[in-house]
Amino acid sequence: METKNIMIVGVGGQGSLLASKLLGHLLLKYGYDVKVSEVHGMSQRGGSVVTYVRYGDKVCSPIIDKGEADFIVSFELLEAARWTEYLKEGGVIVTNTQQTDPMPVVTGAMTYPENLVEKMRALGLKVDALDCLSLAAEAGSLKAVNIILMGRLSKYFDFPAEDWKQAIRECVPERFVEMNLKAFDLGQSR
Repeated sequence: METKNIMIVGVGGQGSLLASKLLGHLLLKYGYDVKVSEVHGMSQRGGSVVTYVRYGDKVCSPIIDKGEADFIVSFELLEAARWTEYLKEGGVIVTNTQQTDPMPVVTGAMTYPENLVEKMRALGLKVDALDCLSLAAEAGSLKAVNIILMGRLSKYFDFPAEDWKQAIRECVPERFVEMNLKAFDLGQSR
């Protein structure tokens, strides 16, 4: 099998590491060679966070180059736009519509770009945008955006939903499992 590439992008503290752990866990169960690598800047200061998940028969490097990502999963809209050059032709951006102001916007030096979903689609990119923050609130925790996104991403895979849910049970602390299962269902069903 040709190596497949998933980039998970966002802002520090949004749960991208748990999302990549869950994805890696699921892919390993299917017998794939999996490489997960995190690259980030000032993640504890709200900086950009990127995690690479690569899987296939044999994966030699954990890094994804420009034009190689089959999926970009984004926790924040500007981060989705920032990484579009990494998406391969025919790839999909699965993104939360939430907007988190970067420091230049916070300080007033810039304004947050408008209509980012429309602008990305105008470039011919396939963008699956969803208000994950509202769905996370419905699930019981604003921190469940990561699992909402995993539910949404699961729609593009042939793996049964129960396998994704089992990965959640195995990767999430027990006291948060039910809420995360609900979040997964909300992401998958919308």
